[in-house]
Amino acid sequence: MAKQPMLKFVNVDRVMPEKRDASERREDFDEIYAEYAAEKAAEQASRCSQCGVPYCQSHCPLHNNIPDWLRLTAEGRLREAYETSQATNTFPEICGRICPQDRLCEGNCVIEQSGHGTVTIGSVEKYITDTAWEEGWVTSFTPAQERVESVGIIGAGPGGLAAADVLRRAGLKVTVYDRYDRAGGLMTYGIPGFKLEKDVVLRRVEQLQQSGVEFVQNCDVDANIFATIRAEHDAVIIATGVYKSRDLNIPGNGATGIVKAIDYLVTSNRKGFDDDVAEFDNGTLNADGKRVVVIGGGDTAMDCVRTAIRQGAASVKCLYRRDRANMPGSQREVANAEEEGVVFEWLSAPKAFVSEPREAGDDAGQVTGVRVQKMRLGAPDASGRQAPEVIEGADYTEDADLVIKALGFEPEDLPEMWDQPELKVTRWGTIRADFGTGATSLPGVYAVGDIVRGASLVVWAIRDGRDCAEALLSDLMVPGAVAAE
Repeated sequence: MAKQPMLKFVNVDRVMPEKRDASERREDFDEIYAEYAAEKAAEQASRCSQCGVPYCQSHCPLHNNIPDWLRLTAEGRLREAYETSQATNTFPEICGRICPQDRLCEGNCVIEQSGHGTVTIGSVEKYITDTAWEEGWVTSFTPAQERVESVGIIGAGPGGLAAADVLRRAGLKVTVYDRYDRAGGLMTYGIPGFKLEKDVVLRRVEQLQQSGVEFVQNCDVDANIFATIRAEHDAVIIATGVYKSRDLNIPGNGATGIVKAIDYLVTSNRKGFDDDVAEFDNGTLNADGKRVVVIGGGDTAMDCVRTAIRQGAASVKCLYRRDRANMPGSQREVANAEEEGVVFEWLSAPKAFVSEPREAGDDAGQVTGVRVQKMRLGAPDASGRQAPEVIEGADYTEDADLVIKALGFEPEDLPEMWDQPELKVTRWGTIRADFGTGATSLPGVYAVGDIVRGASLVVWAIRDGRDCAEALLSDLMVPGAVAAE
């Protein structure tokens, strides 16, 4: 009888891939986790309990067949494991790197609930697909049949690319229009390389290009361009994401040295491509030698503080108005940031910005600090979370040469920008789209990802893109087609 390859969680401990020392990783933008060796990946996959009702799968937005590809990995059947993973996820190697597994699949692992430590699902997922790339199992594809229908996709982020993959495999002509000079959206220009190295994203883009997807870069869609895209295609998918930064309405907000997180992160990632970026070279968006304060508690704030450390900041502090337990960002990212030297000031909110002496009414001086008011958590608000309350008389000043506002993102006013008043939006400004299909109030126009959900996770954008593409194929009466490798 063959040896049982699974159910080893009782006598095999949870082991993450080796993490580089903080003093080493502060010096570069390389990913911080090493790769599993084949034996270790199989060992960790073997800890899966093969649940009858796998909560990991039901709590994954893509409902990935996690127990199946864990078992195949434990048995050494890696190509089958990859094919099983790829069947439900367009970019498993990306999700394996940046999904908050502690809140999704791993956070709902049954053996974690029983005290044995969760299966390292994300790390195994990353290992499977990285191995597939190394072995040449991931290739461009040719549709079984070419069709005459065409789809224009506005936005080359995860939602747009996932939709492009599904549609192209079905034989449709697909053109992706994007504002940046490289595809990938915030996977390319927002998320730092130490979480997601850029070649991981760009090789998927190249795969789509080789498979026949056309990319139109540096295309900032306006009313005329949107009208042209609608006229040239049988259907249009809006996958623009949300790029409008939330702001602070407090005194001193216009001082030099107070910047938006999106501008700071895009600049840093451009330098990683060796682009010429004047705002970095002249120091405007460069933390080198500066006392940096980041305001916010989400994953974007974590990206900013860890980027500032790598740029050589003199000090990096993060202000968040609630406590650690109520922080929306990944706890794993918080721990990594602390290891690298970031200081978190919990229950702290900005009251005003302090700048060097300036004439009365002139708000353009150089920032020198943040006036901080200390908070405590009071009664729950409408969301159910305890609302922060000001502690009177506990204000203090945090010195700063560079302040980065990471307060989240809001949708741009697309109906106004594109002269489409018939395009219905929600009270939050996101596009009103049908759940599951992405259909909007405009005939033949669909929407997916953050422009519908608000700022959310990459994995949800992938889910939306795939679901929308399948619905669009049905609406265009295109029979399902499996790509011929």
